[in-house]
Amino acid sequence: MDPATTFGYVETTTPQHILLFRLLIAALFGAMIGFEREARSNGAGLRTHILIATAACLFTLLTFEIYHLSDVIGSGNADPIRAVEATTAGIAFLGAGAIFQQRGNVRGLTTGAGMWLAGAVGVATALGYYLVAFAVSLFVVLVLVGLRAFARRVGDSDDDEETASSAESEAQTPKSKGT
Repeated sequence: MDPATTFGYVETTTPQHILLFRLLIAALFGAMIGFEREARSNGAGLRTHILIATAACLFTLLTFEIYHLSDVIGSGNADPIRAVEATTAGIAFLGAGAIFQQRGNVRGLTTGAGMWLAGAVGVATALGYYLVAFAVSLFVVLVLVGLRAFARRVGDSDDDEETASSAESEAQTPKSKGT
């Protein structure tokens, strides 16, 4: 008996070095998105986005391994889209936790959207769509950084930092007793 199988090693359809490479790439793309959030001192920053993208990638890789295993076993009942849907729902739950309302202002919406997108980047990376995942990660960073100034000029307050700043300045502004 092979020593590896004694310890539960299972041969994968996709070579394991490719699986590990895809996980690493997903982590790097998650870091691209999370870096901007970290630089702005938002709650979900570098580590959170890396973990989300890597987890989404791992769930997707495992989904397809299970799908191929069901073909080998002969059950043929595996539905990989269910696992992708479950991964998306889990990430949406995390994103929703980052969003909250305070004094009529919604905070964390951009962070929640970034978390959700980091999960999608992880799924794309798991499927081997490296160029697409990279392009989306780069696009997200450009949107987060590039449109911040535009959002301030227009007065849109869906940005996490801006809403937080306006709430802080509102709390720090002394109010006269007559008003």
